[in-house]
Amino acid sequence: MTENAEQTVRTDIDIAEILARIPHRYPFLLVDRAEDYKPHQSIVGIKCVTVNEPFFQGHFPGNPVMPGVLIIEALAQTGAVLMSKSLEVDTEGKTIFFMSVDNARFRNPVRPGDVIRMEVEVLRARSSIFKFKGVAKVGDKVAAEVEFAAMVVETGPKA
Repeated sequence: MTENAEQTVRTDIDIAEILARIPHRYPFLLVDRAEDYKPHQSIVGIKCVTVNEPFFQGHFPGNPVMPGVLIIEALAQTGAVLMSKSLEVDTEGKTIFFMSVDNARFRNPVRPGDVIRMEVEVLRARSSIFKFKGVAKVGDKVAAEVEFAAMVVETGPKA
């Protein structure tokens, strides 16, 4: 093995690590995996959208479209994975919470069978507060874009 190969940093994050890093679970876990992780800089979350998603029953019958607010939530969860890994957050007694959403724009619908690529980059970081820009794409089309902030909060031990 070459010296460069030994220094390769793992940039992909599987579902097991996502489950260890954020508290979300079915039916509200909206990130299946992540890739291109760069500590304190950026990450790409992946969501494989299926017709079995519970929100499609009512949004909309006969014309299923993923709600825009859930696309923003998926971007936020991707940002939380980036924060958790970058800060090595001890998930016992700490949670990453959404603080703000700015400049949300919805460009194209997300439908069953789509794969959302959620590109999240850090705009600013100070201590346990991060400001992000997120862009959700299906193929080469932008589905949504948003700026958002999140922070690490002490929540006490889990019961």
